[in-house]
Amino acid sequence: MSFTLIIVVITVIVSYAAFNNDALMNKLILWPRQMNSPEEYYRFLTSGFIHADWNHLIFNMLTLYFFGQNIEDGLGVGAFIIVLYLTGIVVAGLPSYLKNRNNSYYRSLGASGGVSSIVFFTIYFFPWNRIQFFFIPIGIPSIVFAIGYLAYSAYMSKSSGGNNRDVSRWGGNINHDAHIWGSVYGFVFAIIYDPSHGLSFIEAIMHPY
Repeated sequence: MSFTLIIVVITVIVSYAAFNNDALMNKLILWPRQMNSPEEYYRFLTSGFIHADWNHLIFNMLTLYFFGQNIEDGLGVGAFIIVLYLTGIVVAGLPSYLKNRNNSYYRSLGASGGVSSIVFFTIYFFPWNRIQFFFIPIGIPSIVFAIGYLAYSAYMSKSSGGNNRDVSRWGGNINHDAHIWGSVYGFVFAIIYDPSHGLSFIEAIMHPY
């Protein structure tokens, strides 16, 4: 079993459990106003393993699976992908935490930060690899999907007034800003991981195949 699939399975299990357990959902969700001590900082990570609904979960996990497998198969990074994914969740959640520390009503959830990190890490190495989704008959170039993904996130964040008010029944917000921050993190992480590939990336963008 691939490391990407392990992440997907664990996330589906935890999300499903939280769908049916409000107490668990509130225990795991990113809730800045509740995070007044280091004992509550675990929420930076656990909020990435819960989702607002099945649509939210399925979209994130399909995206993670196809892009994550690209990294594992193309680079042979193995367990390294777990480090990238988990740190992406945490880093992408920090801006929302800092912005909403005094907002008692703000809560957010979802794997968006980690998924976006994986997507844009992949773009750096394989911008024109085609991603094949079950419900789309033709493959989509990775960079095309990534640009659309980011544009959608920016639109949703802007249309909600920056408050990410895509609200679940638990009062948790789908954190669209995390898509943007996770994307930046994933791309920067890729450059640090292999700065020598930068010229190859530019060449690939200029000469698609």
